[in-house]
Amino acid sequence: SMLDYNVLGGKLNRGLAVVESYKLLKAGSEPSEEEEFLACILGWGIEWLQAYFLILDDIMDNSQTRRGKPCWYRLPKVGLIAINDGLVLRSQISRIFKRYFHGKPYYVDLLDLFNEVDFKTTSGELLDQITTSEGQKDLSKYTVDVYRRIVEYKTAYYSFYLPVGCALLLSGGSLDDYVQVKHILVEMGIYFQIQDDYLDCFGDPEVMGKIGTDIEDFKCSWLFVQALVRVDERQKDILFENYGKSDPACVAKVKALYKELNLEAVFSEYEREIYEKLISDIEAQPNEAVQAVLKSFLHKIYRRMK
Repeated sequence: SMLDYNVLGGKLNRGLAVVESYKLLKAGSEPSEEEEFLACILGWGIEWLQAYFLILDDIMDNSQTRRGKPCWYRLPKVGLIAINDGLVLRSQISRIFKRYFHGKPYYVDLLDLFNEVDFKTTSGELLDQITTSEGQKDLSKYTVDVYRRIVEYKTAYYSFYLPVGCALLLSGGSLDDYVQVKHILVEMGIYFQIQDDYLDCFGDPEVMGKIGTDIEDFKCSWLFVQALVRVDERQKDILFENYGKSDPACVAKVKALYKELNLEAVFSEYEREIYEKLISDIEAQPNEAVQAVLKSFLHKIYRRMK
């Protein structure tokens, strides 16, 4: 069915993160079966949200495959009906939440959180689309600041802040008291995406499970924006000449330039700095259970590179 095809098949990281975060927040007291069940419902809510984003994203990007299968809209019987399927997924979330959370003290805050994150993610997608079409005309539009904004809105909120926000609400917290936690999670989300961009070029496709296409796809990638601030005129010409072309020879030239600019070392240095900064920000958190949640996220991200 449409649900099995689109909601299942990922790693379910975001959904599982709700349950894990909730257990860490309840440190010292075992959650009841009812509470754990509700944490699972919230986790599935995020997975449905993710499925809705991906279905529509794949149509916009004209993608071929997702999670090792053809994209949903590419199936002959589906086509553009996929747009409605995406909307069905999104509207079901509200109904599921109504069924299980209506009357709970955090019900309004929960709907608010999902609406806010939905808004941020779709705004990030819009920013990404606009930037890419601008970039196709003029690559110097791809700057470090533009990159950060896209990633923060498009990925960081729903992948990192949302699961923890759900767990905090379920454990009786008020999100207004955790503004600093939100900042830390968004920063982690940006770090995660930078890793992703790095691995798209330098990672092993066997390990990644996919072949990177950021260069061919004209992506405003972290490697590109870092290259742009480091090139001399000659290198800049090579970069602009070959970026966004599907010809393997062009892609190879861009990769060679990334190596020449020593971006692997730039990445390692960035990674070391951001890791230290995140650790010190986390350790400044007054609540130990919250610290534990943030550290578990950070170590998961960090482990991808090892």
